[in-house]
Amino acid sequence: MTSLNDSCYTKHMNLTLKVKLLTTPNQHDALLETIERFNAACNAIAEVAFRERTANKIRLQKLVYYDIRERFELPAQLTVRAISKVCEAYKRDKKIKPSFRPHGAVVYDQRVLSWKGLDRVSILSLSGRLIVPVVFGGYQEQRMKRIRGQCDLLYVDGVFYLAVCVDVPEPPPENPEEWLGVDLGIKNIATDSDGNNYSGSHINNMRKRHARLRAKLQSKGTKSAKRLLKKRRRKESRFARDVNHCISKMLVARAKGTGRGIALEDLSGIRERITVRKAQRRIQHSWGFHQLRTFIEYKARLAGVQVVLVDPKNTSRTCPECGHVAKENRKTRDDFKCVSCGFAGPADTVAAINIGRRADVNQPYAAATTAHSS
Repeated sequence: MTSLNDSCYTKHMNLTLKVKLLTTPNQHDALLETIERFNAACNAIAEVAFRERTANKIRLQKLVYYDIRERFELPAQLTVRAISKVCEAYKRDKKIKPSFRPHGAVVYDQRVLSWKGLDRVSILSLSGRLIVPVVFGGYQEQRMKRIRGQCDLLYVDGVFYLAVCVDVPEPPPENPEEWLGVDLGIKNIATDSDGNNYSGSHINNMRKRHARLRAKLQSKGTKSAKRLLKKRRRKESRFARDVNHCISKMLVARAKGTGRGIALEDLSGIRERITVRKAQRRIQHSWGFHQLRTFIEYKARLAGVQVVLVDPKNTSRTCPECGHVAKENRKTRDDFKCVSCGFAGPADTVAAINIGRRADVNQPYAAATTAHSS
């Protein structure tokens, strides 16, 4: 039984859920005007912040509040949110003046956005309050009752979305005795130490196809070609994101079901450390290993599965049987054969086994890296 004191110390994590707004034509126009006016105001505020060299919200509000309200006819709270957005952007790098896209996100807090149940939202616009229906899937529905804090209004390809922050309890991580090693790659996006491959060939084929189509459309340069380019510009990234979600979900489920933790390679800065032939650069630099690692980490936290990062050096050249390390152990990309003891197997699986074993002996490194990444 969990005592009251124990429940007070339950960890929580913030998730951002993306839900769709079903706007009428009039509501669409009102929200679009609000977004454009809000970001124009942000650019005007950024001029003052950069000129005065201040990212202090109180000071900046005294300098611009009444002028911005009069010039852009923004409601009081949206003016305050615009000032906050500029301050946060300017704090990141005070050497440059922040610039905001016409359809950049608008930050809404509880004063200007409220939920009417889970299927409708009341949102402030330049035309007043709008009651807009909301649609979301089963994954979002399980977590929507824990809405906390602000929401961001997004405008993507002519459709409005809300990026909703929800507060989700995080179960205490288990202390595993064994680890599921995961080797990340390009031909196989991931390979675990149980010998399961998550192939990347379909993603690479899709990227090649998209690259050929982009080159063909760009060479034409016609208006219809540019419209098609704009329409398809996010299709490849959506496809890759979906694949990474599916792979991370399967890996976390496998580790959870067997009572193991997950050991990943620390691939920070890998693009600066390696060189590839010109023909392979596009494939190498479109590899979303960081996104996959992020998905694995947050899904594992929700499942109570511990994740550690280990040093990837020589994981694909070390024999898991005798420990012999040699470049000659892996003469081809796919095959591993130890020149000392003769042990042989799929190279990616051997690397994953070594990663999993390294998690036990390399805990200080793994813990420090995990803390840094968060």
